[in-house]
Amino acid sequence: MLRNGSNAPAGPTRLQKYLSQAGVASRRRSEELIEAGRVTIDGVVAKLGDKVDPARQVAAVDGEPVRPATREYFMLHKPKGYLSTVSDRFDRRTVMDLVPDAPPGTHPVGRLDVDVEGLLLLTNDGDFTAAMTHPSRAVDKMYVARVRGVPSTADIERLRSGVRLEDGPTAPAGVRLLEKSGDEAVVELTIHEGRKRQVKRMMAAVRHPVLELKRARIGPLALGDLSRGEWRRLKAEEVEACLAAAGERKGH
Repeated sequence: MLRNGSNAPAGPTRLQKYLSQAGVASRRRSEELIEAGRVTIDGVVAKLGDKVDPARQVAAVDGEPVRPATREYFMLHKPKGYLSTVSDRFDRRTVMDLVPDAPPGTHPVGRLDVDVEGLLLLTNDGDFTAAMTHPSRAVDKMYVARVRGVPSTADIERLRSGVRLEDGPTAPAGVRLLEKSGDEAVVELTIHEGRKRQVKRMMAAVRHPVLELKRARIGPLALGDLSRGEWRRLKAEEVEACLAAAGERKGH
């Protein structure tokens, strides 16, 4: 079953998972709703651990029936200056401002720092997000960094082998020196970890701080000619290719 279809699970599933897949809230927030007594199944107040079969039962939140949402997947060229979050209490710009057609429950898959541009995925499919971001899945992410100074062969070998950061050594990375001009250079780095500000910290560790950073690829998806601020829906085969890269099989 392609993931571009309904979010309705086949057969009974945990209530918090169903609410998350339907775009009501995250799984954690859904658990809070259940614990608060705001969720019912066929009119009976639900409790944590309950399962629901949407083909035979009706789950409701505050009396409003929950309908399975259609799974949607988006590729965005995030510009600088936008937060990779659904909302911001200070009313700063978020990536959701750039995808007005996104259905309820859509959220960024991972994040990019506010001063970083490039490829960002968004979806209302919590299982897809978990598959693409879980540390055990090791999905490659490729970045292009403009850095101060020109990394030496020794610097590049250190990055390839793994550098020691304050939260431990990094895994080996794919590294290429693309350009050098005066006291600056452009470096391509491919990593599969998802540590906070990892590329910036790696380059700082070899004394070549990042001046500009762009993510150009996630797994099999490349940014291509998508302009800053533009987005498009992923094709079904692209979704399946992402899941294959994350070790998921079609239909799971």
